[in-house]
Amino acid sequence: MTTSPVRVERRVGQRFPYLLALSLRQPLGSVEGVGFTQDLSSRGVFFFTDAPLTEGAEIELTLRMPSEITLGESMPVRCRGRILRVVRSSTACNLSADSAETKIGVAVRLQCYEYLPDPSADLARVASLHSHHEDEQLPSHSRS
Repeated sequence: MTTSPVRVERRVGQRFPYLLALSLRQPLGSVEGVGFTQDLSSRGVFFFTDAPLTEGAEIELTLRMPSEITLGESMPVRCRGRILRVVRSSTACNLSADSAETKIGVAVRLQCYEYLPDPSADLARVASLHSHHEDEQLPSHSRS
């Protein structure tokens, strides 16, 4: 009797398939770049980039975290973590053949978050304040 191998799921959080832009930098190196996510959870992210990253390195990612993960509003977040895996295969992502050659897939375990001020929320508040003033009539000055 043959049994099929049991595969244990190591992920703690639910993964969400999101295509989100992100910026990245390595705090102890001079590598900076941009990329986009394939999937995201509260504990990890898999993204694509053409930045020269290496397994085991610390990394800082900045992106707009969706509401399914923040359990509130979507907001800009700076995450710090460690690169678990780098996939350097042209089949790493479903892009055109030309762009797939330059992209690498990167798996990161997130260790901490820093919620950033949301500039778009500030602009909306300022815009709503100004719209009230447009409706008001300015007092006319009379000449003596």
